Amino acid sequence: MKTLLPLVIGLALAGCQNMESVMPWVNVGNEMAKNAGYDTDARLAAGIKEALIKGTDTAAAQLSREGAMNLQLPQAAQPVANTLRQFGLGSYVDQLETAMNRGAESAVAAGAPVFKSAINAMSVDDALGIIQGGDTAATDYFQGETESALRQRFAPIVEDNLRKTGFYDQYQTLLEAYNKLPLTNKPNLDLEDYVITTSMDSLYTRIGDEETLIRQNPMQQGSALIGAVFGNSNK
Repeated sequence: MKTLLPLVIGLALAGCQNMESVMPWVNVGNEMAKNAGYDTDARLAAGIKEALIKGTDTAAAQLSREGAMNLQLPQAAQPVANTLRQFGLGSYVDQLETAMNRGAESAVAAGAPVFKSAINAMSVDDALGIIQGGDTAATDYFQGETESALRQRFAPIVEDNLRKTGFYDQYQTLLEAYNKLPLTNKPNLDLEDYVITTSMDSLYTRIGDEETLIRQNPMQQGSALIGAVFGNSNK
């Protein structure tokens, strides 16, 4: 598929019923693409990938800052947390949640290249197919197609970073304290899986937010390629 599709893409992104109002912006987008040398579908697809990579970089930078994550024990674990606090052992909960958050933040930073590699592996047809979608169409497609494989690669990164923060030590300490309480029906908690899932969900959500911003203000993204591909989105 070698033909340039800027007119069709421009109309799809415009979402506008009035052809006369759309055409000037379509022409501008066409001219930008030609002047920049983006005259093939492969290069248009590269614009989609560049937008996703930009979103991934920004999202990872934001979520990897200390304090950026605000993970709390999952709902199933709240009875455990509440019980420990009632017995004056709330510090165990706080220390575990702190280690959990620091591990998740570090994992996002370390895992960013994994996401970027998956983006680069997207086919031209796949990339072009999502350009006509909504504000987070690229992110939604990316997540749907890659989440399972990415999880397998992302999981050990999360586990390694949780280990560095002392998460497992804190988790074991919490369980030991909890098991000493005179209670029955104590839940079996898989907090590791919870951290992995929540970390990935947070990253996908933030990437989607960044994609929306790119679609709304493509000309301000510092890239002629992104501007040429998304430049008609809100015109």
